[in-house]
Amino acid sequence: MKQYQTQLKKKGIIQSISRKKKCLDNAIIENFFGTLKSEMFYLQ
Repeated sequence: MKQYQTQLKKKGIIQSISRKKKCLDNAIIENFFGTLKSEMFYLQ
């Protein structure tokens, strides 16, 4: 995980992590990755 964070920092990307019990903050991106996973790994 540290290497990933280092790469983000080098590219000027700020990582965003929501607080506990605030799952709706990430609803849009979770939906995106769910669809991506479904299409790429399950071929649906």
